[in-house]
Amino acid sequence: MAESEEENLQKQIDEIEALASIYEDEWCVIDEASRIFCIRIVDELDHPKWTICLQVILPSEYPSAAPPVYQLNAPWLRGQERLSLSNGLEEIYLENSGDCILFLWVGKIRDFLQLKSQSADTAPEILKTTEKAGINYRDDCLFAPQPPGQQGTVNVADPESSGGEQLPPIIHGEPITDRRSTFQAHLAPVVTPNQVKLLLHDLYQNKKIVNATHNIYAYRIYCEDKQTFLQDCEDDGETAAGGRLLHLLQILDARNVLVVVSRWYGGILLGPDRFKHINNCARNVLVDEGYTELAEEGQRSTVKRKKTKSKK
Repeated sequence: MAESEEENLQKQIDEIEALASIYEDEWCVIDEASRIFCIRIVDELDHPKWTICLQVILPSEYPSAAPPVYQLNAPWLRGQERLSLSNGLEEIYLENSGDCILFLWVGKIRDFLQLKSQSADTAPEILKTTEKAGINYRDDCLFAPQPPGQQGTVNVADPESSGGEQLPPIIHGEPITDRRSTFQAHLAPVVTPNQVKLLLHDLYQNKKIVNATHNIYAYRIYCEDKQTFLQDCEDDGETAAGGRLLHLLQILDARNVLVVVSRWYGGILLGPDRFKHINNCARNVLVDEGYTELAEEGQRSTVKRKKTKSKK
């Protein structure tokens, strides 16, 4: 086993050195000790129109027994396009199991971008603006935080099932910006999974939010009659972020709430810090809206009753 890991490490070193020498400025070492790297891939060098940043983590089992853990960072890459490209990368791994595949992955992504460039699609506006120095996302992408108690109800007309159902408002928290990436949490009280669906539908009607690089969400609904929770989460391309967000709701014992965290990628990889920012902006809006206080009240209800009796 030790020999296999040593062989893997040597193969990784050889592959990394080759990639770094070929791509030079496009290649970035995020954390060498943790084997985290990134490469910026464009459709053409002179006048790039489409760009994807491929971030990889090389486990000790790579390449002999496991693939790289990867993340595709591009504000415009969503839905079927993201799924198609991800499937293509996974097919390359299966067809070349046991071999180093980063060269093949880079080639696949470049081919994908070149086909995209030849199509009638226009380059996304967010991609152009993030490459300019001094961009301020607060002006373009974010919603002003709302003071508690000043929100009204939202009328959502979902053609499938809403019937003009009145829903609680979506509350927008304070944004967090780090190295040109911006994170903002959106919160709404919910009591049924259908409300979650309708609120997400309403939230995604806004172009600024739907064009975010990631919209991670989690919800937790308490069923009092069964004394159980209905809960779910979504990563939206940010691996494990939804599960971490749901775990935060569980730790805080937040009930009957939906939290969505939008991230607008600014062109600089943040590494593990991105998960810290996702959780921090979610925690902040939960605290601001009193969800942690509700949990504390539930845990300390007997103490509060005793204090009330003593005052009387």
